[in-house]
Amino acid sequence: MKKAPQITKTKILKALWLLFALLSALFWLPKIYNMLASDLESISQYISLDDSWDITINGENYQNVSLDDFQFNDIGKGDEITMQRVLPDSWNIEEGALRLHIWQTAMRICIDDEQVYEYGFDRMTDNKTVGSGMQFINFPSDYQGKTLKIHLVLAENRAFSNYESIRIYEWSNAYKILMTENRIPLFIGCFLTIFGVVTLITTIFALAFSVKYIRIFCIALFSLLMGLWTLCYYNVILAFALPLYKISLLEYIALYLAPLPMIVYLWEDIKNLNNKFISILYHAIFAIQVTATAVMLGLHTFDIVHCPATLKYMQILIICALVFAILVELISIRLNNTSNKLFLFGIVIVACCILYDLATYYNRRYFGGTLPNIRGISSIGIVIFIFILIVSFYISLTQKMMQEKERDFLIKSAYTDELTQIHNRRYCIEYMNKIRESKSSDYTIICFDLNNLKTVNDTLGHAKGDILIKSAADVIAKTFENHGIVARMGGDEFIAVLDTALHEEIAKLMEQFRINILHKNQEVEDLNMSIAYGYASSTIKEYDIDKIYQIADDRMYENKKKMKKA
Repeated sequence: MKKAPQITKTKILKALWLLFALLSALFWLPKIYNMLASDLESISQYISLDDSWDITINGENYQNVSLDDFQFNDIGKGDEITMQRVLPDSWNIEEGALRLHIWQTAMRICIDDEQVYEYGFDRMTDNKTVGSGMQFINFPSDYQGKTLKIHLVLAENRAFSNYESIRIYEWSNAYKILMTENRIPLFIGCFLTIFGVVTLITTIFALAFSVKYIRIFCIALFSLLMGLWTLCYYNVILAFALPLYKISLLEYIALYLAPLPMIVYLWEDIKNLNNKFISILYHAIFAIQVTATAVMLGLHTFDIVHCPATLKYMQILIICALVFAILVELISIRLNNTSNKLFLFGIVIVACCILYDLATYYNRRYFGGTLPNIRGISSIGIVIFIFILIVSFYISLTQKMMQEKERDFLIKSAYTDELTQIHNRRYCIEYMNKIRESKSSDYTIICFDLNNLKTVNDTLGHAKGDILIKSAADVIAKTFENHGIVARMGGDEFIAVLDTALHEEIAKLMEQFRINILHKNQEVEDLNMSIAYGYASSTIKEYDIDKIYQIADDRMYENKKKMKKA
């Protein structure tokens, strides 16, 4: 009958700690969230410029257009778009900031045909990427009632199909509003980045001692890349005053590299499956992912093909990697591994979140759909996924440590004498075989025989005899263990194999050995321990370890006879 698992004090404390952490998170996160959003309504007053536009696309005119409804269909690289409207005669904003979103376009802004802002044309001339993201442009109140003209030139095909709302905010509140609107991505991006950096630094040192931490290294790297991608994709990194093209490049690099640590993370599960076809498929996916990432980033670096043009191909590869990971974990579940079930659950969550964000992205880009009200869905899924990865890694590491501990115990049991806890005969023989194979010529073998053990066993009992044996083992180990190995060969026989053959050093050790015997006899009442010994070193003409051992054993018996006569 299977024994029910015991509930230990440690397990109870862990459960209580997890419960406390969960309750604390549930209590404090809404408060922090509401604190950031509390003044959003009061600071988010803006002037909307979404209606009354005259738009010209490659010479074709559209009058009195509302940006909410207008579709920019079939626009491609090099196409020119001009958007023009009359600004309101008055607004209550003292120092304004025009906020508009650009997608891979160069932009020129004019007020009454006088240019007040330009971005990206010099980069387009050099065939460089211009990036995507929010732009904040100084917009003073003396622009009231004047004509605003925005001239756009596309740097990539099908960069967008609708235009996000154009607004005038108070300059002092513009960035704060952006951060507050994207507070979920801001929180998650900062958390993932900080967690990734700290864990990555810690794990690099841990990897120097053991490769078993490679999985936590992969989790940390994935977290860092996803944190950077989140901060760039949702524009919250604009607070660092980085140019849009650099933010976009960082976003693409993070996204393109992110699948690699997760594919490496899968390797252990692939090995456990022991399936040749799955292993070949894994190596093929890894090779394709590495090659595609290197090629796409290389093409971007040399301005041959930019990352926006290759994004859809990389997204296909990411989806293929997700499908493969789900397949691997489904197969692994038959092993009834808890960590595999957790990993599968996490993969499914993150896949659903990514598919949702991909659907909204392509809906906006190609079909003119609006952005979702809830931002950062993929980031939320990634945080859940990383938490699951950490739990999965903890379970896997615990299982490995238990297995290693059990294996070490079995190995120690196989090579340790049960009574004295020093090495046994088997260990000594294997150690001597290693010396024979290495053909070492610097060693000494000392053979020991405990005198009067049989007499003690017969007259005082085996318990007293065991004390005598353990005392002998203590003295031999204390004297010689730091200079080689000591072992019990059986019964009253012991051996020491030292890694030196210097006569002076051996003589000092033997003198210390005799002193240690005297101390032990004083320490243990009525012990009266006496040990015969003999030794031989490889410095003599004979180097064969078996013969050295035989010489030492013969000298030990000669010493034993002398001690009996005495």
